[in-house]
Amino acid sequence: MSGLSPWLVSALAGLGALFIAALLTEPLRRLALRRGYTDQPNARRVHVHPTPYLGGIAVAIATLVSAGVVTLVAKEQDATVGVVLTCAALIAVLGLTDDLRQLSIRFRLCVEAAAALVVVLWCGHPVLFGTWLDVVLAVAWILFTTNAFNLLDNMDGVVSTVTAVTAGFLCCAALSVGMVGTASVMAALAGACAGFLFHNWHPARIFLGDAGSLFVGFLVSSATVALHRDNAALSGYTSFFLITLVVTADTGLVMVARRREGRPVLQGGRDHIAHRLRRLGLTVRQIAVVIGGFAAMTCLTAVLVMFKAVPESAVLVTVVTVTVVAWGLLLRVPVYTVRADGQT
Repeated sequence: MSGLSPWLVSALAGLGALFIAALLTEPLRRLALRRGYTDQPNARRVHVHPTPYLGGIAVAIATLVSAGVVTLVAKEQDATVGVVLTCAALIAVLGLTDDLRQLSIRFRLCVEAAAALVVVLWCGHPVLFGTWLDVVLAVAWILFTTNAFNLLDNMDGVVSTVTAVTAGFLCCAALSVGMVGTASVMAALAGACAGFLFHNWHPARIFLGDAGSLFVGFLVSSATVALHRDNAALSGYTSFFLITLVVTADTGLVMVARRREGRPVLQGGRDHIAHRLRRLGLTVRQIAVVIGGFAAMTCLTAVLVMFKAVPESAVLVTVVTVTVVAWGLLLRVPVYTVRADGQT
């Protein structure tokens, strides 16, 4: 490792990505405005002005370049890093294509599944059954998490904050078990999202777009799979659940709410956790801080579970109970003015 401390390698990756993302975002914002690559306001959006959505490209480039360069300079021989970064780059291109010309959900899922399968087969996965079902579960989890991050990207700064926090904790966990390459990738991702927040903090001047939200979701879930490879079942999947609890709870709440209201599950709307907190009187910035803080608590708990510092079963029961109670309270917040059948 050329004599460099693993912590220093990760710090360099994070700082490099932060500066690249902070500097690259503005030129991309101007390019998007010139070309008309903007997210237009509508009934399902909360912003009131056309806003560029190429910010995810800055996050992806900053992460890929910084993590790649630092691991090469540090001579960190970890094939996992190359595989994960290559597949994540493919997902970023997929998201960018969807931003510019809308792709079918089936095609998107097929490409995402193929990339997830490569990561799982190459990097390993947690063991629950000891059969091919473990591969299926890991791929399905990556798919779900990738798209859950995409759904969570509905308010200024939320996904960037959650990703920065989550990636930071994953970086520390990876360093603790000697996975320097994975730690560098997570440090770069955290830094890139922090740099992007200079432009995405409310009022946002640019959005991540599908290129960014799919990229960060895929990278977080893929790195988590690599970090948990060959782990015992309960600790592995309990940690999975905790690390992504924010996006899991948000997607689950939306699915339950829309089914209750008779609305299409895959249709966009202002019924996510962030929107409900907004209806309760929180400002957009407060919402990003609250959701980011919750992500920090669940990630810290996940790290404690990984290293068996707390009993997994007790944590799982507690977290599920708290999540269900929170769902019940949030479902009481009125977010639908007109039902799908036209009734109020």
